Amino acid sequence: MCGIVGAIAQRNVVPVLVEGLKRLEYRGYDSAGVAVHTGSAITRVRRVGRVAEMENAAAEINLTGQLGIGHTRWATHGGVTEYNAHPHVSHGQIAVVHNGIIENHDEQRERLKQLGYVFESQTDTEVIAHLVHHYYKNGGLDLVEAVRVASRELSGAYAIAVIALDQPDVMACARKGCPLLVGLGEGENFIASDVSAIISSTRKVIFLEEGDIAEVRREGVKLTDQQGQPIERKIHFSDVSLASLELGPYSHFMQKEIHEQPKALADTIEQVLHDGFLPALFGAGASEILSQIDGVQILACGTSYYAGLTARYWLEAIAGIPCSVEVASEYRYRDAVARPNTLIVTISQSGETLDTMEALKYAKSLGHKWALSICNVKESAIPRASDLVIYTRAGAEIGVASTKAFTTQLIALFALTCTLAKLRGKLTAARETEYLDALRQLPGSVQHALNLEPQIRVWAERFAGKDHALFLGRGVHYPIALEGALKLKEITYIHAEAYPAGELKHGPLALVDENMPVVVIAPNDALLEKVKSNIQEVRARGGEMFVFADLDSHFSESEAVHVIRTPRHVGVLSPVVHAIPVQLLAYHSALMRGTDVDKPRNLAKSVTVE
Repeated sequence: MCGIVGAIAQRNVVPVLVEGLKRLEYRGYDSAGVAVHTGSAITRVRRVGRVAEMENAAAEINLTGQLGIGHTRWATHGGVTEYNAHPHVSHGQIAVVHNGIIENHDEQRERLKQLGYVFESQTDTEVIAHLVHHYYKNGGLDLVEAVRVASRELSGAYAIAVIALDQPDVMACARKGCPLLVGLGEGENFIASDVSAIISSTRKVIFLEEGDIAEVRREGVKLTDQQGQPIERKIHFSDVSLASLELGPYSHFMQKEIHEQPKALADTIEQVLHDGFLPALFGAGASEILSQIDGVQILACGTSYYAGLTARYWLEAIAGIPCSVEVASEYRYRDAVARPNTLIVTISQSGETLDTMEALKYAKSLGHKWALSICNVKESAIPRASDLVIYTRAGAEIGVASTKAFTTQLIALFALTCTLAKLRGKLTAARETEYLDALRQLPGSVQHALNLEPQIRVWAERFAGKDHALFLGRGVHYPIALEGALKLKEITYIHAEAYPAGELKHGPLALVDENMPVVVIAPNDALLEKVKSNIQEVRARGGEMFVFADLDSHFSESEAVHVIRTPRHVGVLSPVVHAIPVQLLAYHSALMRGTDVDKPRNLAKSVTVE
């Protein structure tokens, strides 16, 4: 959530800040602002709404400068107002942008009020501005030292960038719990919460670690720890392409990313097909670790959690290994009983999801020996904190509602399943060949599912006027029903719930009437006849059915039973194929309701706060 960008250069940095903020819009926000050192003052421009509104306001005053910071805010403390928008300024001399949450802000606010500071906002961030100013002006410290001392007194999670009026040649940054990176240029340098914000200026980046303090100048960057000791961090060359950050011929990023899935899946599958189901897929030392585990504990949030639920069916049925799946934000706050030889598997598109990161730390504190991460962003925080990692190759995902990240996560989880099955003697050579062939054919099956878009668009016309919907699935397809309901909720604002189809008669059937559309995931598997019985229960109560069935399933359409047939049943990988139509249904329903498909209200792409 929220986004940070900053720059120091010999050129006007305002266009850099504005472009960076536009590229961070996908993360979710409700206001935007910049603070620029103009030579004689720190000039701040903030607006509620889109970055374009702030950009126009900056252009009206011809804002220019060679040092500046910018921010997109997603409201946590205080409402969506210009007063609460970042950057926050103290006495016109210190400007701060901040991602995260300061947990002891009330305590610090009272202390600073007693020191004479006046607060203009309800945010926790303004505390940082005044605290840095206090040490900068009253403590006789330079900007970097003032930030270092102030950050020691902050509890919670934060990524901070600070500039000072009388130090126009430096920007100070601090990181704890929230992502922040430094971009290295020639005679100019940058900071950002996401590499996409600065990719048009540089591909050389340094990812800050916990407790790092960065002193960013035009001529170079100096990193120190909380005690002021010099530290070194590896320089990375980002492979994010500008093309992946542009819409191209598509109307929305969600549409683009849905249609990119055949390629994203093929790219992710490629690493598996090259060597087969080998531990090396997961990094050095994987063979020794995976050979010792006696269970799997998956920790994730949102869509990634549903990927984990799908994997549980695979892991227990194929690998014969016990698996539990928990919402990361719940796991970290309960008294869990650890089994040290259980492998912790975290799933996060961004690799920076705060709840998942904290759940991983908690699992380690309980005594779990090993952790494996499934992630789409290289060198992000969760992979760095894990023993093993497999990167999905989805490419940049901009739309808030996850699509290609979800399906590529399923591939990574399937590869883990088959690797564990092979190590445990549960995967015969014939079955391994069968699964590898299924993976090879999967992108084609997904493309066939995408070709159903015109039919799904017709269904969306019926959904657009509804206020509620039910999604049903059984077995390994129940998580796909959950994912379908989530997608519809996220971008259409239609209230949708998902249930195992067998649970209908235990309560949800009371909701069914002619105004409640019911979506059914009905592949041609061992549970098909059970699903057909559940459909009859709905029909008997006057419900209208929308059935996603396989080509070789035998369903008869009627006035109230609508059927769209996906490709022939693809076996164990069927959940991947059936994820496509529920994504398309949500997308087209949202279009017809006129909602913001890529930036749904109240949501953010990267959730880095509790």
